[in-house]
Formats: sequence, structure tokens, C-alpha cells
Amino acid sequence: MNTVAILTILVSNMLVYAAPLIFTSIGGAYSEHAGVVNVGLEGIMVMGAFTGVVFNLTFASSLGGMTIWLSLLAGGLVGLIFSAIHAVATINFRADHVVSGTVLNLLAPALAVFLVKAIYGKGQTNNIDLSFGKFDFPFLSDIPVIGDIFFKNTSLMGYVAIGFSFVAWFIMFKTKFGLRLRSVGEHPQAADTLGINVYLMRYYGVLISGFLGGVGGALYAQSASVNFSATTIVGPGFIALAAMIFGKWSPIGAMLSSLFFGLSQALAVVSTQIPFLAHIPGVYLRIAPYVLTIIVLAAFFGKSVAPKADGVNYIKSK
Repeated sequence: MNTVAILTILVSNMLVYAAPLIFTSIGGAYSEHAGVVNVGLEGIMVMGAFTGVVFNLTFASSLGGMTIWLSLLAGGLVGLIFSAIHAVATINFRADHVVSGTVLNLLAPALAVFLVKAIYGKGQTNNIDLSFGKFDFPFLSDIPVIGDIFFKNTSLMGYVAIGFSFVAWFIMFKTKFGLRLRSVGEHPQAADTLGINVYLMRYYGVLISGFLGGVGGALYAQSASVNFSATTIVGPGFIALAAMIFGKWSPIGAMLSSLFFGLSQALAVVSTQIPFLAHIPGVYLRIAPYVLTIIVLAAFFGKSVAPKADGVNYIKSK
């Protein structure tokens, strides 16, 4: 196998696994810039994955090719609704943010598996027939070498996610909405004196994270697993959280970090196709993404500076 073929396999699979992380980690960045820590990204992804697969199985025969795209929207909406639990607990009832997020992570898998058994009578759904397969970009895929590596037999949603990260960065750092969102995560008292509704902006941040986390979960289920079970989403939410921290709470930084973690996941999947990885025991490559997550958090968490009011409950009277 030549170098171009190896790179083609790696880049294609990296984008498949990175795309859900990009959407989810950007959602986490919006929540934390609003001052609400959201460690419940894993649970939100679980609900998004469950919804995306169930929607796909239910409507594939009637909606055709639009099914996978509408499944992302459905997953995002359910993720938004599910994240509202976290918003109410942390913003209205001033619960500890980490505890509230942990509750989401514990609740989601049990609820999703219960609903799967109630709907399908077994522990997992059927495999979906329509999924996000590989895509060839017109014209670009014909470019020698570069086209083969980056634009042929690749993940369309990977490039959509990369493009979205720049849009999300622009909204966060170059618009009035983004300025207000970041202000309530840095100094909510000062923002309040300027007439900014701190509670409303924090709700926006959490609900955006819920929507994007749900999209990430639905995308993962329709591209990497093609069904839903208790083991469909086990770890990607926490990896997305690490990518957000590694990316210093910036949408573009989160995207670059997600590509890094996506590559580590891809190595475990395609190792048997790559000569110099084929002899490494598969268990080492499968645990690599999680080991890298621990290393990154240990090495960079203290150096990365979160928004000053991140995780601090706001009381208007103070």
C-alpha cells in the first residue's frame, strides 16, 4: 500500500469520527462562554443518537434521501429539550453544574435503552438503510494526489462540520449576540448593569449546546454505528469536552482538537488496513483515544483559561 492510499484511508475515517466531536465540542464552548459548565454532553449525544436512528428507521421509506438530514434536525431538537433540564437546574435552581451534568449522563443511556426495548422489543434498534456514506467532491476529487487524499471517497459531513466551526467562531466573537453571550460568562454582574438578561443568555448557551450535541449524536449514529444500542455512545461526549478545553473554548480550536481526537479513533478502526499498524494489538489502539484524552486534560487543563464566571451561579440581587 502506497503513502497516498494510507493517507486517503486515514483522512477519510478521521473526518467521519471528528465531525460529531466538532459539533458537540462547539456546543460545549457556547455553554461555557455563557457561564454554564456542561459535562452532560455525553448524555445529550446519547439522546441525539437514539432520536436520529429512530427517526431514520421510521421515516426512511417516506422521506427518502432527506431522511438523514432531517434525522440530524430531530436529534438536535431532542438534545435541546434534554439540555433544558440542565439549564433549569443550574440557572433557575442554582444546582452544582457538574452534578447536574452528571445526572444527564446517567439518565440518558437508561432512558434511551428503555425506550428502545419498549419500541422494538429488544436491546438495540435495527440497522438503518440510509446513512452518511462516503462522498466524492465534483472536480476537486480529480486533482492529482490532493484530490485522492482529501476529496475522494471522503466524509461530506466532516467538511460541513469544519465549515460550521468558522461560522460559529464568527457568531461568538464578531456579533452582538456573541459579545453578550461571552459577557455573562466573564462578568455577569457587569452585563446585568448594562441591561443584558443574564439568565436568558445563559439559557441560549445551554440550549445551543444541547442542539449541537444532539446533532453530534445523531451524526455519530448515522455514520459510525448505523444503529443504536447501549454501547453506541460511550465516550465521545467526554472526548468532545476534552477537545473544547484543548481548543481553549474557541470553536476553531475545538474543531482542530476534534480532528486530532478523530484521527486517534480512526487509527483504531483502520489499523488492520495499514501495514505499520497491523501488528499492534487492537486493544492498544482502541484505548488510545481515551488515554490521549486523559493526557491532554492533565497537560493543558491548568494552562487553558476558562471564562471567569464559568460554573458560577448568578444571583441577581448580588
